[in-house]
Amino acid sequence: MNKQKVYQWLSAGILSAVLFSSSMTAFAAEAWKLPAAGLSMSWTETQDYMKQTMQAFYHPAPGAPKPSAFTAPDGWRYDTFQTAGVTVERLANPQATSQRVILQLHGGGYVGPLHDRYRQFAVQHAVVTDAAETYMLHYRLAPEHTYPAALEDAAAVYKDLLHRGIEPEHIVVIGDSAGGNLALALSVYLKEQNLPQPKLLILISPWTTMADDIPSRVYNAEKDAVLGKGTPMYSEVKNPPSYAKGFARTDPRLSPLYADLTGLPPILIQAGSYELLLDDSTELLKKAAADNVNVTLTVYPGMPHDFALVMPELQESVDSFREIRDFVNAHMNT
Repeated sequence: MNKQKVYQWLSAGILSAVLFSSSMTAFAAEAWKLPAAGLSMSWTETQDYMKQTMQAFYHPAPGAPKPSAFTAPDGWRYDTFQTAGVTVERLANPQATSQRVILQLHGGGYVGPLHDRYRQFAVQHAVVTDAAETYMLHYRLAPEHTYPAALEDAAAVYKDLLHRGIEPEHIVVIGDSAGGNLALALSVYLKEQNLPQPKLLILISPWTTMADDIPSRVYNAEKDAVLGKGTPMYSEVKNPPSYAKGFARTDPRLSPLYADLTGLPPILIQAGSYELLLDDSTELLKKAAADNVNVTLTVYPGMPHDFALVMPELQESVDSFREIRDFVNAHMNT
């Protein structure tokens, strides 16, 4: 696709359709399917496309169309319940042929809530992993609720899954950005409490350390179109995070990169080479391997933070979904 065509899409006000090309319309629709191929451009065109896309995402033009509200795919069950005071959303995939269950922990710097893009992300992950059920939780947010509020909520929901009779070997915990931090912290907590681990951890652009001396926080600050300079979340990463109130940035409870990871389940890490948190992933790979954890890291060239979440139409995003599918299938028989 040439640059002129890309900008035609943007200037025509169809950005929402591009960004949320897999989003559900106001009526029940067919479930998302993994595309055979995604949007593929030259390196320069891709970088321009991502910058323009995120600029319009963060600063929509007056009158720009808004994406339709999320509705579960046709035939899927979608409900909400509470456990231990935590609101949980559940999606059930009627086409699943496995007993797999996803616990999804959303990102947002511990200050952003669960929203429709994450609900669609959950559908996409359920489809590629053949998961029968997906659980998404509304954990408490900073600055009103600081550590360990989110961890307590995630642990309560995980325990509830076990109480419901879901076997831990059927559970996949998926977390992106701050949700990746939370997923890793949850697994460390489970080990410390002698509770069973999930079968797998999938960490997408994880925020593994709140320390600010990580090199990629400098050398990718201008490159990351999603989390870098000029974006709303940049200060939450660079400044003392509000969730960390009262704790040192390198405290393992907040920065699980520095925790003892021995005994954790197999981990898949996905990151973009242009993202602010790249070294969070590369250092986690080293630490997990040193602690004898089965760990895989894939770095997608030229991609920013959480690229599959915000730009699922890209070929790199399609490739990342395929990798999650293959990773889960390689480790889970049921």
